[in-house]
Amino acid sequence: MNRTLLRILVVLLLQANVFAQTDEIKKMEVAAEFSTFARGDSDARSAIGPGARFTFNLNKSFALETSGYVFPHKGFDRSNNGTIAELVGGLKAGKRFRTWGIFGKVRPGVVTFSQGEFVITQTGTGSFPFEFRSQRLTGFATDVGAVLEFYPSKRIVTRFDAGDTLIHFGQRSSNGLSFDPTTNTYTLIPFTVPSRTTHNFQFSASVGFRF
Repeated sequence: MNRTLLRILVVLLLQANVFAQTDEIKKMEVAAEFSTFARGDSDARSAIGPGARFTFNLNKSFALETSGYVFPHKGFDRSNNGTIAELVGGLKAGKRFRTWGIFGKVRPGVVTFSQGEFVITQTGTGSFPFEFRSQRLTGFATDVGAVLEFYPSKRIVTRFDAGDTLIHFGQRSSNGLSFDPTTNTYTLIPFTVPSRTTHNFQFSASVGFRF
């Protein structure tokens, strides 16, 4: 009788150990991502680009992570502002089940536009001594949204993110052109561009490897 009971206890302990190992959360995760970025302050089409993510799981509910994205675009116009690059990092928190999980995320960072600002500079003298060019514009960003994950295996995770990427542009100085018809000349007029915050919908899909 005692031997039978002992055998049962040994079997139960072995099974518990197997389940515990199965439920262990891999600490680190790397993923390749695909993202779309819809500008909230223009009528431009959504930007599409690749990205990458690194996640460090503190436990089943909380994780620290960082992500980077590039949205290529050539040429300058009012809507597109060139290539967009984004780097964010922060906290993911939520509920993880055996085969899926749902989370919220808050990840501060920066977003930069390679041709984000149109400027006018004086180059010298003459009938029209001015130069028009575009320059980089960078703003502080916060990625706030929801995350849905699926775990087809112990090491593979598929993930879908949807949220609002808030971008804050600080106050800055710029120049405009003023034409005087009496002298038929142009002059630079300095002015201040006020600070502003834009809301931009961003959706991402990824496949990651946990180790």
